[in-house]
Order: sequence, then C-alpha cells, then structure tokens
Amino acid sequence: MNTRQRYRDFAAQEAGGHSTTYVELAEGIAADPELPALIDLLPQPKRQPNLLLASVRFLGGPVTGYSAFRTWTIGHWPRVRATILERRTQTNEPGRCASLLPVLAGLPQPLALIEVGASAGLCLYPDRYRYVYDGRTRIGSDTSPVTLTCETRGEVPLPAVPPEVVWRAGIDLHPLDVRDREDVRWLECLIWPGQTRRLRTLQGAVEVAAAEPPLLIRGDLNEAVRELLARAPAGATPVVFHSAVLNYLSAPEREAFAETVRGEHAHWISNEAVGALPSVQQRLHHPVPQDRLMFVLAMDEEPLALTGPHGQRLEWLNGP
Repeated sequence: MNTRQRYRDFAAQEAGGHSTTYVELAEGIAADPELPALIDLLPQPKRQPNLLLASVRFLGGPVTGYSAFRTWTIGHWPRVRATILERRTQTNEPGRCASLLPVLAGLPQPLALIEVGASAGLCLYPDRYRYVYDGRTRIGSDTSPVTLTCETRGEVPLPAVPPEVVWRAGIDLHPLDVRDREDVRWLECLIWPGQTRRLRTLQGAVEVAAAEPPLLIRGDLNEAVRELLARAPAGATPVVFHSAVLNYLSAPEREAFAETVRGEHAHWISNEAVGALPSVQQRLHHPVPQDRLMFVLAMDEEPLALTGPHGQRLEWLNGP
C-alpha cells in the first residue's frame, strides 16, 4: 500500500469519528505533493500515521490546521525524522482491559499475567481498574483512579468481580518507564487530539502502575516468554496476552511466536486485527465490519469476540 492510500485509510477507518484533527491532517498528507515523498524515505515500519503525528506533537509542532502542520513538519523534518526513528507507536491503551476482563475473570484464579508488547505495562493491571459496561453494569473498586467504559453486544460473560492477579510481567523491545516523565509524555502524545477521556484514563493508569511498577524485560519475545513463564509463581494460572502487537511482526515472526506459545503450559489471549493470526482467522465464521477497525479477541486461538481497538466495544460471538 502506498503512503497516500495508507493515510487516506487512516483518516477514514481509524481516526474517523474519533479525532477530527487527525482526520484533517491525514487527509492533508494524502493529498500533499511533497510530504509523502519525505515519509517514503523512512523505513517501511516507520511510515505509520500515528508515529508521524505523535512525533510532531512530541516536538511541540502545531496540529491545528493542515497548512501550519505542513510548514512546520517540512521545516523541522530532520528533528521529526530523528524522533520517528527513535520512538515507536507504543500506544499503551488501558481501555483494552475492558475487552480482556471477561476472559481473564473466567480462568482459574489467581492469575500470573505476561503481556507481550507491554509498552509501559498499563494493561497488566486489570484487577486495579473500575469498569462500566453499557452504562449500568459496574465491576471493580469505586476508588480506582481509572474507570473504563465499554458497550457490549451479545451474551458477554461479565464477571461479578475483577480477576485476582498475583504476578504480572511484560516484554517489550523498548519498555517504557511510568516513572520517567519523557516516556509518559510520549504516551500522552500517542493519544489523539480531542480524546480527553482517553488521556485521563492514561494518566490514571500511570498513577496505578507507578505505585507498583511492573516487571518489564527487554528482549526477543520468544526467549522472553519462555523466561517469564519459568518465573511465574506456582499455583497461579499463567496467561500470555497481547493487543495490537502482531502487525509489527513479519509473517514468519508471527508463526514462530505462535509455535512458542503453543508449546508452553499457559493460556494464550490475543486481541489483534483480523488476519494477524491466520489460525484465528480460519476459525472466525462471523462478518467483520469493513468501515471501521475491529480486533478479534481469541483464547487459545479460538475466536470469542470482536472488539474496538481501544476497548470501547465488545461484541461476543456465538459458538465455543
């Protein structure tokens, strides 16, 4: 897919209905005679719309009005390029815990959680957040600084209480530290303009994680998964999970990871775009909307639900 089409798709399918600012900027880039050529000089994985837009914001560039954005970005391209090459789209969306909660709570308790692509580890605290489903079903402590809202469809097995987590760890190529102000500021820049609720959620989740920072290790995901599973405490159900991670891996890398997890004694929860895991896609006998981005939530490669990318929607599937 060429850069112009990629930015058009981002505007229509991802930013549309969520950030008018990013819709305007992405559409402007798609129609620009010069900026796409600069983006095309970046390595393929670094051409992502959210990475470019977050980098400009991180550097203090304007994002209100395409003309000002374009002038500033082209004029400061060496700095923008350096930030893009240094940083990653490590969007740490705690809202995804609202999608994961019914699956995690349905497993034998307590749990030992291992997140792949953990960023700062904010999704490792599903037991510390408060949840409101469909505006009426409330789960979790009223004193939590994080309240996650989610609309549901179908017979979602909502639990009475959050899961019990006795151990939590994460893997990332470049873990972020919730105690590092620049790392937190980068996470804030990955929240799209106008999404004040998501920003408040992120800040509350940072508060939760900073009170008890997670164990995060840097390294190859296959070796790290084995290492962490070996360190999980006896008596806890080990769970390996990830959201919006596999698209950053090549097809051979995904299959190698799948083989690794299949060979371990752990439950495997994936929350990924359609097609990210062929074994899940082959079992998915349900239409997926084409006009908006949806993930497939699966456990042990069995599709369970369609989910909003930020945990805002959970559509439970019929069948196993």
